Amino acid sequence: MGHLPTTARGRATRARILESAADLIQRRGVAAVTLDDVERAAGVGRSQLYHYFDDRDDLIRSVVHSTVDTVLAAQEPLLLEVDSLAGIDRWFDAIVANGTRQDAVGGCAIGSLASQLSGRDDLTRQAFVDAFARWEAPLIAGLRRMQESGELRPDVDVTELADLTMAAIQGGLLLAQVRRTPDQLRLALRGARAALEDALTPLA
Repeated sequence: MGHLPTTARGRATRARILESAADLIQRRGVAAVTLDDVERAAGVGRSQLYHYFDDRDDLIRSVVHSTVDTVLAAQEPLLLEVDSLAGIDRWFDAIVANGTRQDAVGGCAIGSLASQLSGRDDLTRQAFVDAFARWEAPLIAGLRRMQESGELRPDVDVTELADLTMAAIQGGLLLAQVRRTPDQLRLALRGARAALEDALTPLA
């Protein structure tokens, strides 16, 4: 791993390199992006690039971590409230709204990178394992609180339910991207919500 900057200027430079690399990767794909491309886009030289990143692989893994941080930071306020069906609905609505703003073109930034990089090497694959675990952890915790309060049946496997929900989100985002319509995402989330409703404790 390259040097982590200790000054504001250094942090800004490293962030600019990461943002430029992430933008290029999103538009062109990982295989088509070279270090020369990143240098031109970020306005830095090779010595600066190697000061912050050991090599291209280190830069790409850093882009993965940065992308995960950005995606999760945007969702964090809603993820803190997924301990009720209403809170999960608000989270789902925000995911659909974001997809609609992107005209269903962007897909999932994490999922898009994972599809290109998860088979690259064990370090990169583990970065995605950790990313989805971080994303799913608040949902598991919220579902567990629902179970403890009696809202979910005691026999429900909350980890499995969270896995199903995340799979619906990823699949829905991918289909929405391919078919250029957020209706695919809405349909997938409708299926996830049906599974959540089925896990609720029946009313007496």
